Amino acid sequence: MPKLSEFFGIQISIRTREHHQLPHFHAAYAGETISISISTLEILAGNIEQRALSMVLEWAVMHRSELQHAWDEVKAGRKPNKIEPLH
Repeated sequence: MPKLSEFFGIQISIRTREHHQLPHFHAAYAGETISISISTLEILAGNIEQRALSMVLEWAVMHRSELQHAWDEVKAGRKPNKIEPLH
């Protein structure tokens, strides 16, 4: 599961063993995990604290094209580049 970014205790990753067709990423914070669609930023599954979710969504808006590229790289069996964290 390549970690793409980390900020304020939030870890962002794409899981390599999943076989979903919908491009998405995972955010983990304080023992909770959430899955978010890259194209719509819709929450697909899970739950994290609202403040952490707000930061994840802010970050994802800024890096949506990089997230899609990372998804494509993972699905092609390649290691994705790291993505700059939220500051």
